[in-house]
This record gives sequence, structure tokens and C-alpha cells, in this order.
Amino acid sequence: MTPPNLPLTHSRRDFIRAGAGAAAAATLTFPAVLRGAPDTRKMKIGLIGCGGRGSGALLNALSADADTEFWAMGDAFPEPVERAYAGIEAKYRATPGRVNVPKERQFVGLDAYQKVLDSGIDLVILATPGGFRPMMLRAAVEAGKHIFCEKPMAVDPVGVVSVQESVRMAKAKNLAIRSGFCMRYEPAYVEAMKRVHGGDIGDIVSIYSTRMNGRLSRFNGERLPNQSDLEWQMRNWHHFTWLSGDLILEISSHSVDKIAWALGTEPPVKCVGSGAFHQQKIGDIWDQHDVTYEWSNGVIAVLKSRYENNCHNEGRDLIIGTKGRCELSDSGGYSAKITGANPWKYAGPKKSMHQIEHDTLFAEIRAGQNPNDGVAMAQSTLMGIMGRMSAYTGKEVTWEKALASKLDTMPKTLSWDMKLETPVPALPGSTPLI
Repeated sequence: MTPPNLPLTHSRRDFIRAGAGAAAAATLTFPAVLRGAPDTRKMKIGLIGCGGRGSGALLNALSADADTEFWAMGDAFPEPVERAYAGIEAKYRATPGRVNVPKERQFVGLDAYQKVLDSGIDLVILATPGGFRPMMLRAAVEAGKHIFCEKPMAVDPVGVVSVQESVRMAKAKNLAIRSGFCMRYEPAYVEAMKRVHGGDIGDIVSIYSTRMNGRLSRFNGERLPNQSDLEWQMRNWHHFTWLSGDLILEISSHSVDKIAWALGTEPPVKCVGSGAFHQQKIGDIWDQHDVTYEWSNGVIAVLKSRYENNCHNEGRDLIIGTKGRCELSDSGGYSAKITGANPWKYAGPKKSMHQIEHDTLFAEIRAGQNPNDGVAMAQSTLMGIMGRMSAYTGKEVTWEKALASKLDTMPKTLSWDMKLETPVPALPGSTPLI
């Protein structure tokens, strides 16, 4: 079944530039802030991907800067557009000039993202499933827009290379890219990481990071009568690796990013992963991943990611050093503490990290100091991907192997009536390492 009023087909553009290779993609060294003239215009915001995360990010953006206007929105399906618009319009009904999205700028379909970019916006929020991120990030950069880019930034190595190239293009155009790795803006974690990087726990020797919760319930996987292959998979996107990257990227990438944040800009040299599916009934994602990353200086980081009901839940990061250890926790609210030679516990102000990442984004743009989070966001994304690749195949995966991999999971052409096979879960020892 083709959803009503949606364009039938849309071709995936070729975003990987001829002659660009893994070696070039691995050597991004540009600064995190791009200098330019202060931006004093009223800024028009576009939203691509109108689910809960997209709507939340849009409200954060409007709250961050009073001289902004919600201008255009787009989604593959009509229902998220309708729900998001109703909620946002109601919140700003008493504030004229903040929401200006008539029906003709509420776009629906596989090409809705391009229509949003062509609508006259200044900044775009990318909040679709991660499989679409490389394509849409490139289109936004080519259109000359500032970008808030949700995580994950890609779901396969080919996508990561595309993202890295888009980051370089954004630098050349002096465009801001703010990453959706929001944990880097949580006040307790920011203060803790300052102390870690300042030497309060000595040299880091290992990290133990957990993200264990019950199963996600937002999509039940039900396939309606006459529903096409593509519509069914997109409406249940987190069950399918080509769309979500599996839960290690869709959810646990925050934990991966905290590991990367603690250890700086050097990526791991290799990893070994394992995992399984127990409670999943549809699609090809797993319930759990366990990945051990290793750095050139001998540091080991272990990630435990699990989403199963009736099991122990835990979300914390133990950063172990030669003089003590730092613990970040999200159990019952975000907290941080250090034990050992320099004991400390966060007792500062609490503010939404989601709001802070937008507050700082708009303040920096207004000051002409456009942020570019591209290097860090691409590194953390590839770390998650290489962990999944290792678990799926049962093989050790090096950073170079992951970056040079030709694994490309996105169909080249999408249409609502296309034949799209139902993927089956990977089988370690049999699934090839591409």
C-alpha cells in the first residue's frame, strides 16, 4: 500500500565523491569553531523528521533564541507532521511570529527533506532515522544551511565517510554543525570530564560503560494489511539495522560517545564484540551487544548494551585511572563523582542537556563562532558501527578495516512499491565481514 498523498519514488543521490578514500577521511584536523561575522538575522528553522525527538529538538531551538521562527517541516508520513505541528503551534499560539508553517510548508513524502531545505530556512534540524542521515546531511550542507544533526550520524562505514566529507564541506562554507550527542552538555558530566582531563584520576587505564534497559515499546512491529515492504519497515524503523543501525547505535551510541569523550580524539585501534537476540521477534536487530575496544596505549574500554525485559537495568560509566575513578550515572537523574586521591561529587545546577546544546549552538552562531562537531560525531558513530560489525561477524575489527569497509546498507533507490526483503539477524561465524 502506498501511503496517501506521498510521492511514489525518490532516488538516493551519490554522495560519495569520486577519488575520496578512507585515508583522507581519517585525517580531519580542523578546529571546532569557525570564525565569521555575527549573525543578527531572524533565523528560520526547518524540521526534518517530526517524531518525538524532532519535536523536542525544535522546541529546544525555539526556546534557545527568541529571534527564531519555525518555518517548514517534513516527514515521510503525514501523521508525525500533523501531531508535531499541533503540539508546537499550541505552545506558541500566544506568541505571534514564532510558528509560521502553513500547509504549503508542511511536506510529506520521501522527498520532503529536500522541500524543507528549499523552503527558505536558515537552520535545519535533522531527526529522521539514522540510515537517512548521511544523505540528508550532505543535502543540507549543499543547500548552505546551519545544522543540528541528531545521532547516529550514519549506520554503516560508507555513510560515515559521506558524513566526514560533508563535515569538510561545512567547514569550507562556514556552516555550523551541532551534534545530537547531548551527554556532552549534561552539566554534571561536563564538570566531571573537566576533572578527568585535568588529571584528577591520573592516567586512564580502562572504562566500563553500561546501557541496560527494558525493550523499547514505541513500535510493535505489526504489519497492516496491504502495507508495502518499505512502509512497514519505515514505520517500525528501530527494528531494522539499515534504518536504525541496531540499538548499539540508536540508543547506546551515547555510551560509546562518552567513552570517546573521555579518551579524546584518538580512535581505538581495534575491537571485539559479541551479542545475541532473545526477545526480538521481527527485523534483524539484536537485544544485546558487548564490545571491548582497545587503544594504542593499552587502554581498554568495555561497553555492555542490553534491552530486555525483566532484567537488571543500569546506566553508568566507570572511568578508572591510576589515582582514582570517575563514575557517571543516569540512574534516577544524572550524577557524577570521583573517588580516590581527589574525591569530588557534583552538586552544581541542573539544566536540561538538550536545552543547553541548543542554547550554545545559537549563541555561538550569533557571535559568529560557528561550531562544527563533525570530527567527534563521526568518530563516535564509527566506533558504534565497528562494534556491531565485530559482534555480527564474530571477527576482530580494526579501525582501519572499519573505515575502509564498503558495507553500504542503504538501498540505492526507494519507492513505496519496491520489493524489500525482510532482513534476518546476523549469524556470527557465518555473516561475512565486509
